[in-house]
Amino acid sequence: MSNSDVITAFCEAWAERDLDKIMDFFTDDAVYHNIPVDPASVGKEEIRAVIESFTAAPQSIEFKVHHQAESSDGVVMNERTDVFRIGDGAIQLRVMGTFELTDGKISAWRDYFDMQQYMNQLPQQGQSS
Repeated sequence: MSNSDVITAFCEAWAERDLDKIMDFFTDDAVYHNIPVDPASVGKEEIRAVIESFTAAPQSIEFKVHHQAESSDGVVMNERTDVFRIGDGAIQLRVMGTFELTDGKISAWRDYFDMQQYMNQLPQQGQSS
């Protein structure tokens, strides 16, 4: 299985919302960084906590991959839209992801996105849905 195939399977796994399955894609010492947010999460425990926060509220999650490429040294990059369905609405976030793999597992994952685009889609406090 190529590194690109691993990342395709990883992106598809989010729809199942199975945290154990998602976490199996990472090395024990992996680093995950949503670039607009500091600090990066280091190690499976910290990464799991971040992913748990992403999966708590949505009824469904989908990573729609538009383009994906693997470099000659095995780094995978994808352009995607992450869709988080919450209640009657959805947050749709355009993302550029970079994945470094070691022995078929994610050792570094960096997502680049526009934080303001995300914030503009959050339900406003006190506003009925």
